Amino acid sequence: MSILGINHEKNLSRLLVSTLSEKEVQKWIQKYSTPFKQLMSYYQCAIMEVVTKFNVLNEELSLEYDRNPIESIKSRLKSPESIIDKVNRKKIPLTVEDIEQNINDIAGVRVICSFQSDIYMLADAFLKQDDITLTEKKDYIHSPKSNGYRSLHLIVEIPIFLHDQKRIMKVEVQFRTISMDWWASLEHKICYKKDVAEYEQIKKDLKDCADIGARLDERMELIQKKVDNSSVIHE
Repeated sequence: MSILGINHEKNLSRLLVSTLSEKEVQKWIQKYSTPFKQLMSYYQCAIMEVVTKFNVLNEELSLEYDRNPIESIKSRLKSPESIIDKVNRKKIPLTVEDIEQNINDIAGVRVICSFQSDIYMLADAFLKQDDITLTEKKDYIHSPKSNGYRSLHLIVEIPIFLHDQKRIMKVEVQFRTISMDWWASLEHKICYKKDVAEYEQIKKDLKDCADIGARLDERMELIQKKVDNSSVIHE
C-alpha cells in the first residue's frame, strides 16, 4: 500500500480541487503523482534514521544513568491533507520541489523524556553527531507559548542512503517530558472546537494546568536528584 493509500490518485484529486481547476488537477497528477510518493518514502526513511539514533542513545545512556532517559519515541508523516493545507497557507507553488524546500515538518519525531534535563542532554548528544545538521531551533520550554505549550523543537537535516544516491532530508524533532506531552495532547482535543461556551475561561484553565505541569516536572526532577545523591553517598 502506498503512503497515500490504495486510491492515491482519487484522494489527491479531491484534495487539489479547491486549489486547481479540473484540467490543472489532471496535469498535476500526471507530473507529480510518482515524485510525490517517492518524496514521502524518503521522509519515512529519514524518520527511521532519526528513531534509530535515539534508540541507540537511550541504550547507551541507560548504562551510564542506570535508567532510560527516553520514555517513548513517536513518529508521524504529515498527511497529504495537512501538506496541501500548509501549501495554501504559505502561498507556495504546489510542486514537489517547493513542498520539500519550504515545508520543514513533513517528517516528525517526538521524543518523550523522563525529566527536563534529559531533554537538553539528549538534544546535545543528538546534535553532536557529525551527520546531523541543525537548521532551526525553537525552545518553548525556556520560553513557553502564550497558551502554556512547552517543548523543544529542532529542525535537522539528515542523510538517507538509497541504492543509487544519498539524499539530505529535513526532520522535525520534538522533545517533551511526560507532563508536557499529555498536556499538549489533551489541549489539542479540548480546543478542537473553538465555538464552545466560556472558551476564554477554558484557555485560562488550560494555561493554569500547563503551569502546574511545569512545577510538577521541577519537583520530580528534584526528587530524582536527591535519590541520585543518596545513592552516591551510600556507595
